Amino acid sequence: MGRAMLQGRMHAPNPIASDGDEAHFCSTCAFGSVCIGSGVDKVALHDLHCLVEHVGAYRSGDAIFRTGDRFNAIYAVRSGAVKTRVVDLEGRELVLGFHLPGELIGLDAIDPESYPCDAIALGDVEVCRFSFPALATLATRAPSIQRELFRRLSRDIGNAALLAGDYSADERLAAFLIGLGRRYADRSFPVHTLTLAMPRGDIANYLRLAAETVSRVLRRFQDRGLIRVDGRHVSIAKPAELFDLARPILQR
Repeated sequence: MGRAMLQGRMHAPNPIASDGDEAHFCSTCAFGSVCIGSGVDKVALHDLHCLVEHVGAYRSGDAIFRTGDRFNAIYAVRSGAVKTRVVDLEGRELVLGFHLPGELIGLDAIDPESYPCDAIALGDVEVCRFSFPALATLATRAPSIQRELFRRLSRDIGNAALLAGDYSADERLAAFLIGLGRRYADRSFPVHTLTLAMPRGDIANYLRLAAETVSRVLRRFQDRGLIRVDGRHVSIAKPAELFDLARPILQR
């Protein structure tokens, strides 16, 4: 089990981008690997006037964009984590998703041409701002960029569909933890050692559960030896058993 110990407490790594330079992408660049694999390097991006703007730092609760803002850019999380949400006329919040370094925000605004939700910083956050007109121009030169955009949009739609089924609280939370671990692994961080950047209330809202239910299920998972919990740090001790719980959702 990959975890660091400090004064008896469990600490999971928090993905933070290493800065790139004029010729190299940041370590969490949402398009870096796609561009490099297609023979399009960072210098070529400058030649196409597709400049990426580093924006931030945002503090916890700050909005990167809000519902109804005019769409002109896609954002990629550079460090920290971001939640997307909608708020109804009664002031009730509905969490739509959580976004880690290297993940894109704002793809669902392409068609309506305005952002359909808020993007809110969870803790300190930096993002990269991609001008969408410039990105569309780049896609004509590098079709892999367009494929990556479609792939990520399709993934977002699929993730939303997972919450629509009649699943138990155990199944939902197990799938959430396994999915979060896979996303960490995509960024070369330990798959079984997680930092929950989001409060449990937000996790409960996203999973359409009561906050008390999430706390109760986490305790049950811990009592069964499936996970170890230390504040916002979670270590998955029995990944195969946790996956078995999540199987109805993950293999849908």
